[in-house]
Amino acid sequence: MQQIAKEIRKLTVECIASLGQGHIGGSLSIVDVLTVLYFKQMNVDVNNPKMEGRDRLVVSKGHAGPAVYATLCRKGYISHDELLTLNKFGTNLPSHCDMNKTPGVDMTTGSLGQGISCAVGMALASKMSNDNATIYCIIGDGESQEGQIWEASMYASQKKLNNFILFLDNNGMQIDNYTDQINSLINPAKKWESFGFYTQTINGNDVNEIDEAIENAKKQKDKPSIIVLNTVKGKGVSFIEKLGVANHSTTISKEQLEEALEELK
Repeated sequence: MQQIAKEIRKLTVECIASLGQGHIGGSLSIVDVLTVLYFKQMNVDVNNPKMEGRDRLVVSKGHAGPAVYATLCRKGYISHDELLTLNKFGTNLPSHCDMNKTPGVDMTTGSLGQGISCAVGMALASKMSNDNATIYCIIGDGESQEGQIWEASMYASQKKLNNFILFLDNNGMQIDNYTDQINSLINPAKKWESFGFYTQTINGNDVNEIDEAIENAKKQKDKPSIIVLNTVKGKGVSFIEKLGVANHSTTISKEQLEEALEELK
C-alpha cells in the first residue's frame, strides 16, 4: 500500500498543478488513510458506485478534494485526463467534493463541520436497514473548532453507532495559523473518549498503523470510533512540507511539479 500511496500523491500534485494552485497541504496529509480505505478496507464497486449496502466515506474537510480525486483515479473511477480538469469550466471535479458530479463521492462537502452530521446520519440509516455497511468520515483539526462536530459526535455515541469510524487529520495547521494558536484541541483522544468513543492515536501517515487501527475499530460492539491521525501537512513533498501554514492553499508551477514528481519516484 505504501507504493499506492506514493502514486496517489503524484496524482494529487498533478491534479492541483493542472489548475496552478489549490489545497495541497491538507490533501497530501490524508493520502495514506484514503489509500487504506479504498485499497484495503472499503466495500465498494468501481463499476457500480451507487451499490446498495456499500461502505461510504464522507470527507468532511472537503477542500481536500484533489486527494479524493487522485484516489478515485488510481482506483479506476475517473480517467487521468479527467483528473487534470480540476475546477475548470465544465468539470466534474470541483475543488471541493460534490456527490452530484463525481462518481465515488458519497457526500458534497466543504462547509466545514457539516460532513460529520451527514456521515452519522448514514451510519444510523445503515443500522436501521441492516445492510452491514461501515461509514467512514475524515475531519480536520481546524474544522473541529466547529460546534457541529461535537453535536454529531454526541449523537453518534448516544445511538451506539459502532459502524461509524471517524478520522481526525491532526496535522496541526489551519488556513491562517497553527491550530494550537487559534483554538487548540489539546488532547483530542480524551475529548472524544469523554463523548463515548473508542479512541486510538496513531501515525496517520503510516498505512500499516492505519490498517490495524481500522481493524480494531471494527471490533467495537456498542460505540463509535475515532482514529486520531497525527499527520504532516504536505506529507511526501519536502518543499511543500517546509511551507508550513502557507501550504494550506498555494500555487504549483511547472518547475515545482517536476520537482515533486522527481521526489515521489
